[in-house]
Amino acid sequence: MLNLKHLSIICSILVVAIISMSACHCRVLQPNDLKLIEETCKRTPKPNLCLQLLKGDPRAPSADTASLALILVDVIKAKANEAEKTIKQLLKQGGNKKALSECAVDYKGILILDIPQATRAVRGDPKFADDAVSDCAVEADICENRFNGKSPLTHVNNGMRDVANVARAIIRTLL
Repeated sequence: MLNLKHLSIICSILVVAIISMSACHCRVLQPNDLKLIEETCKRTPKPNLCLQLLKGDPRAPSADTASLALILVDVIKAKANEAEKTIKQLLKQGGNKKALSECAVDYKGILILDIPQATRAVRGDPKFADDAVSDCAVEADICENRFNGKSPLTHVNNGMRDVANVARAIIRTLL
């Protein structure tokens, strides 16, 4: 039989466990958290890609629409950085130097001009954010076309274009 001392210890352990669980930074998506993400992604040209990207970001459950757009701008930035690394590797391997060098300039422009503009404009004047992410898709297409159908960057360029078009659709809901 449990005495008062044992009962006191068990209660203390339970209290500590409850406090620890409430302080945990782990978060399970609740149906209400997902509603804005799902509704927003339905309005994009690639809803499954949108859902994958946003559900994978810990900021998304508590985000408003502008914040969802900013999460995708961050994805665009990551893709542009990835493209730059890939281009550098291909240049070292002796690929089409002219086309690759021009693509490097395209992606540098995305990082230096488009990403900062989109980031500033999402909560300011979303039209400028729309223009910036639209330019990201255009730059990816220009890079792709530099190779006349034999691009070693097709996967990278398509990924950039797809994410930019998803971000653009979300930004347009802010206009």
